[in-house]
Amino acid sequence: MGLPQSGLWVKKLWVLLEVAVHVVVGKVLLILFPDRVKRNILAMGEKTGMTRNPHFSHDNWIPTFFSTQYFWFVLKVRWQRLEDTTELGGLAPNCPVVRLSGQRCNIWDFMQG
Repeated sequence: MGLPQSGLWVKKLWVLLEVAVHVVVGKVLLILFPDRVKRNILAMGEKTGMTRNPHFSHDNWIPTFFSTQYFWFVLKVRWQRLEDTTELGGLAPNCPVVRLSGQRCNIWDFMQG
């Protein structure tokens, strides 16, 4: 991938700790101050457009914040972002691409020699 294996391992461990702390603190705040957390999440939803869908009630998606599924999703996304970046002098990331024919492959598939 983009980063050397040892550097990537350390960064993944750091991201794991960050996401775990984020989820634990969020869950505690959701239990202690549910109305305040709900207002904050709805305010974020206004910015992203989540609250504009009339068929998608906030009562359905607010409880999913800080859940186990939320933890794994955020962790997966953050780890993928680590693998899609590179540092000066490091290897280029092996990003997924789509050929004009519609076939999916990775950028390293085009390397020759």
